[in-house]
Amino acid sequence: MAGPVVSGDGGSGASPSPAKVAAGGAGYTRALTLLASLFFMWGFITVINNTLLPHLRSVFDLNYTQTTLIESVWFIAYFVASIPSAKLIERIGYQKSLVVGLLIMAAGSLGMVLAASLPSYGVTLLMLFIIASGITVLQVAANPYVAVIGPPETASSRLNLVQALNSAGTMLAPLFGAYLILGRSKGGTSEAGTVLTQAERLADAQSVILPYILVAVVLVVLAIIIARFPLPAMGSSTSRASKEDRKNHSLWKHRNLVFGVPAIFIYLIAEIGVANLFVNFVSMPDIANLTHEQAGRYLTFLWGGMMVGRFAGSAIMQKVRAETVLAFCSIAAFVVMLITVFTTGEVAMWALISVGLFHSIMFPTIFTLGIRGLGPLTEEGSGLLIMAIAGGALVVVQGWLADVFGLQTSFLLTAACELYILFYAVWGSRVTEKLAMPAEQTGTGEATA
Repeated sequence: MAGPVVSGDGGSGASPSPAKVAAGGAGYTRALTLLASLFFMWGFITVINNTLLPHLRSVFDLNYTQTTLIESVWFIAYFVASIPSAKLIERIGYQKSLVVGLLIMAAGSLGMVLAASLPSYGVTLLMLFIIASGITVLQVAANPYVAVIGPPETASSRLNLVQALNSAGTMLAPLFGAYLILGRSKGGTSEAGTVLTQAERLADAQSVILPYILVAVVLVVLAIIIARFPLPAMGSSTSRASKEDRKNHSLWKHRNLVFGVPAIFIYLIAEIGVANLFVNFVSMPDIANLTHEQAGRYLTFLWGGMMVGRFAGSAIMQKVRAETVLAFCSIAAFVVMLITVFTTGEVAMWALISVGLFHSIMFPTIFTLGIRGLGPLTEEGSGLLIMAIAGGALVVVQGWLADVFGLQTSFLLTAACELYILFYAVWGSRVTEKLAMPAEQTGTGEATA
């Protein structure tokens, strides 16, 4: 899952001026490669949760509500840490903030070792919140670099590249988690419904120690490299004039933004719910009857579909209107979710896998449509859309539905989310009051989840 691309100093001010970015040649290529590695890492670490959740459900004997609360805590961090991250960047600068973000993530990863040693559900929630807070710092600090480093005419290409690498991280993470977490635990290699002894749960809890130590080491190494790397200096253009212009306009007159914020919020419920409950669903006896380890490997296809869909969607939207593509994908996602709910066996499993293909373009497309025509209000509108990422925290609602009505039935919530996306594509995304973009503002990139 990719983080938001934020324009502006500290993620909230005016966009950095490309003319003030001193980068070129080999130095530019090395810097872009290093930044792309950050996108890969936070996508990788985020999706480890998809294999970690069924593991923790077994270790702590959690119901679905308690299990999905883990992911809710993760997304609450996006909401809580975004403004402090911007303040941190304003105080110490972008490069040092990248280092701080990586070290926060490393500290949280090492904290997972403590949580596994106890073991403690509460400490696990706290450490995952810390890791997600570090990722938030990275998102707010790293994305402006990608937007302005190098020639402005290739900015879109650079953003697509790092987003593809983010998807590569999300695609590989399930294999890592399935092998080093689920594959090394009794709960992960047993049939669904197996009751573990207390000793087996304690042993399973400790299976996360090695993976998170490895993650912490990689994060610390990256922090050292970035601290010593001569990243190009980022200038900042003043936004004083645009602030004066903003006084004459209102965000609430822009239908595409007003309906776009809940569209992002609702979409995150759908995407995170599918990913987090995938392993448990596929493991069900009447679906694929797999162990959690085996089901974790199939999760790679779900995220792989997201990556393929982003490349395909980018090409298709060169010739087809974004609203049309979004409407088609929402209808297709609705259909495959109904198939998931009302069929069994491999048909239901592959239907759930295929939804990743149709979800792939939703976040960046909704984001782009949401800020269209905002002109001098683009930064404020972008901020609202970014804050809506916290919608992923409401995945706990699906967990409650799974406990009360059954896991398979709970995916009707996902289907309902797709209908709102369809409404947004057909009507809610229409621009009602188009404003001109200030000359000094370079624009805002897109964000993916």
